[in-house]
Amino acid sequence: MTKSRILPVLSRTLLVSLLVSGFLFAQDLPTLSRPDQDQNQPSEEQPTTSLKVNVNVVQLFFNVKDKKGGLIPNLAKNDFQVLEDGKPQAVKYFAAESNLPLTLGILIDASGSQQRVLEMEKEVGGDFLSQILREKDLAFVISFDVNVDLLQDFTNSVRSLKTALNSARINTGGSAGTIPGLGGGPVPSSTIPRGTLLYDSIYLAAHDELAQQVGRKAMIILTDGEDQGSQLKIQDAVEAAQKSDSIVYVLLCADRGFYGFGGYSGEGQMKKLTQETGGRVIEVGNKMDKLKQAFDQIAQELRSQYNVGYTPTNAALDGTFRRIEIHANNRDYKIQARTGYYATARKD
Repeated sequence: MTKSRILPVLSRTLLVSLLVSGFLFAQDLPTLSRPDQDQNQPSEEQPTTSLKVNVNVVQLFFNVKDKKGGLIPNLAKNDFQVLEDGKPQAVKYFAAESNLPLTLGILIDASGSQQRVLEMEKEVGGDFLSQILREKDLAFVISFDVNVDLLQDFTNSVRSLKTALNSARINTGGSAGTIPGLGGGPVPSSTIPRGTLLYDSIYLAAHDELAQQVGRKAMIILTDGEDQGSQLKIQDAVEAAQKSDSIVYVLLCADRGFYGFGGYSGEGQMKKLTQETGGRVIEVGNKMDKLKQAFDQIAQELRSQYNVGYTPTNAALDGTFRRIEIHANNRDYKIQARTGYYATARKD
């Protein structure tokens, strides 16, 4: 699949805030390269309707595990307590297993460090998509290296998604250059070498793709966790993922021999991202069996999610971050859930 032209994707609101802060004078705009397609003609594989949610209801998807990490099914509403900013909340609805459609983003690292593991990721990732996707589910595929490329937009077609995964190629394309900005003109370049735009890709997947959807949403990132040259920071990526209400899983895939004795150090930032969003980091290395096991674990967790909804006692939609706690009556159980949400009105 050929790379398409780069399009500016930042919202006007965000762009204005960046201009005010002087960000554009030192940074490139993070952009998402999209496949060539007439945007006025919806693909038969793309959703043609939009869904709306009640802005007064907070919806949570979470897993419950025992001390050994095993999933605990069949618990009841009365087995849990939900708190927002330390205050108990009345649960309006509860489901022990979520059958809601899943919207899934697959992000695959195509930077130079992935040379020896990329083909493994494509093969096992494709098998996972065949296993997890159901009739009403949607998924998209992004690759990231010196660019961030949308290889396949939302579709239910496993064949199209696999084709997109297989089109990912290692790209070490040189140092920083200009990216088209306002009106197609260049903006000043960052002096940081661009090699692995990991944080930018997470932000764009969350802000430009998942934030536009509703319901169950998850992002799976195949990477060694190392970022080089992103315009945005890890906290920007975390915040975007939180605002999109997406669970993030990171599969740490790397050939340690590539790094020599120093090893790689991206795990800490990836743990921050996954813990804040209700996912987790799974160490894979360059072992195909470990990657298969990791995808199997994710599939089981996504199919075993509890779903609760509540109307917060604090009804103000003031954009602040609200911290959520879910407690099980059995203290030996561990809850795997996002840490909170941003109280903003959703766009229709």
